[in-house]
Amino acid sequence: MIQDIYPHQLNNHYDPGVQTKKEDTLLCIVNGRILVEETCFEENELRFPRVKDLADEYVADIRYLFAIDDSRYFLCDHLLEQKDIPEGYAYVDEKSLRKEGIGPDEALFAAVTGKHLADWYRDTKFCGRCGHEMQHSKTERAMVCPACHYTAYPRIMPAVIVGVTNGDKLLITRYRTGFRYNALIAGFTEIGETMEETVQREVMEEAGIRVKNIRYYKSQPWGTANDILLGFYCDVDGDDRITMDPEELKYAEWVQREDIVLQPGEFSLTNEMMKRFKEN
Repeated sequence: MIQDIYPHQLNNHYDPGVQTKKEDTLLCIVNGRILVEETCFEENELRFPRVKDLADEYVADIRYLFAIDDSRYFLCDHLLEQKDIPEGYAYVDEKSLRKEGIGPDEALFAAVTGKHLADWYRDTKFCGRCGHEMQHSKTERAMVCPACHYTAYPRIMPAVIVGVTNGDKLLITRYRTGFRYNALIAGFTEIGETMEETVQREVMEEAGIRVKNIRYYKSQPWGTANDILLGFYCDVDGDDRITMDPEELKYAEWVQREDIVLQPGEFSLTNEMMKRFKEN
């Protein structure tokens, strides 16, 4: 999965006192678009600019994000003017990097995780309680309102991925819009729900099926959508006739394990769960 970068290790401890060095890595991210070396798609190697590549007027506003091993990553969330973009670099959609499977794995994970934080900084400029402009906390990764003292932390939305089994068959879906490959039942947790209740509700809403024997499998940070995904397997309970939600899905069928077609990449929890069932 996308976070499986061993032997490399993410260190996301927040330290507002970290000072930049010229060789530190820059994640220049604006509205889901990230600045990368243009040759990455041809060479399948993801490269980001360095602090030394950035004009001085931008350096004062960059912010420390995290480290992977000894490589430190800083965020520049100001859109660079064309004249200030380092030669050979261009803004590309973060999803395109994941879609093409551009490596190395630790660099792609850094891009996705950086995008998660960039989204949060963008969306937390003003206090949701009183509307005052927020300030960066001096002690933790948080935004603080100087007027009403409301504190906002990075938003992480919980969602479930559900592998519904029926003997040697798995419930395979495809979304109505967007992602076009095979998937599983998925959805966000609502207020007041347990994760298990989310599983039951989402399967009923999308496929009209009751489930039992709900069992947790694994979780995955999914910065591309600001989520934390929790994977569950469960068994069909009683009638296995599918009543598909046509507004959410364009396909929902029981598929024999040997006939399951996996997603093209190895990044998602969904694909790992389908693969695990397919390979018994």
